[in-house]
Amino acid sequence: MIEVRNVSKTFGDTQILFDVSARFDKGRVNLIIGASGQGKSVLTKCIVGLHEVDEGGAILYDDRNFSAMDRKARIEIRKEIGMLFQGSALFDSLTVEENVSFPLKMFTDMSVEERRERANFCLERVNIVNKNHLLPAETSGGMQKRIAIARAIAMNPRYLFCDEPNSGLDPKTSIVIDNLIKEITYEYDMTTIVITHDMNSVMEIGDNIIFINEGRKWWEGDNQQIIKTDNQEVVNFVYASSFMKNLREKLINS
Repeated sequence: MIEVRNVSKTFGDTQILFDVSARFDKGRVNLIIGASGQGKSVLTKCIVGLHEVDEGGAILYDDRNFSAMDRKARIEIRKEIGMLFQGSALFDSLTVEENVSFPLKMFTDMSVEERRERANFCLERVNIVNKNHLLPAETSGGMQKRIAIARAIAMNPRYLFCDEPNSGLDPKTSIVIDNLIKEITYEYDMTTIVITHDMNSVMEIGDNIIFINEGRKWWEGDNQQIIKTDNQEVVNFVYASSFMKNLREKLINS
């Protein structure tokens, strides 16, 4: 579980976040949504420690006050975090197996054989077999996302952060990635936080959804509640297209 308590963030004379509080439970897919420039990326960077929160705010990982920790203590928390970056962020010069093994080489005392076994296990979990020798450029965009997920879970993390996991993917592949994130969240009982603009993700895997608007937590609910919400800002964002508006009407009336 991750808790955000009264988090504000100011850069110079500009305040980006205003007293945001939220709770992200383990074993659930938690989404952070909102228009560009509204503060969701800054909030996420505060949660993982890339930005320090303003005085009075705190980030807690299973009741451990991350905001109050020194650098050494934070490193221990970060070892429990898996990251799936927007562009996959695979190392171009490393093979598939080497990419997945990279955090194990950096942060564990595993032998080469142990790292290989763990990498193969994680690759098989994301349905990739016999591709260990390939370079990222020799794989598809969807496969690169799955390789990145395998790397993210290599350390058996307690917390998983996914930044726009469906960016650049076709709708069919996006569904595969969504389902995979949901499956591994439930299977490993992780606290998963997904930053997304993908409305299919919102509807399909949104166990808990935080809507950030003008730097504030504007709305919170699940993928069923968001269908019938009367929060106008949420409606304008989620159902901006005619297709989504028609879908909402059908769901409400069904």
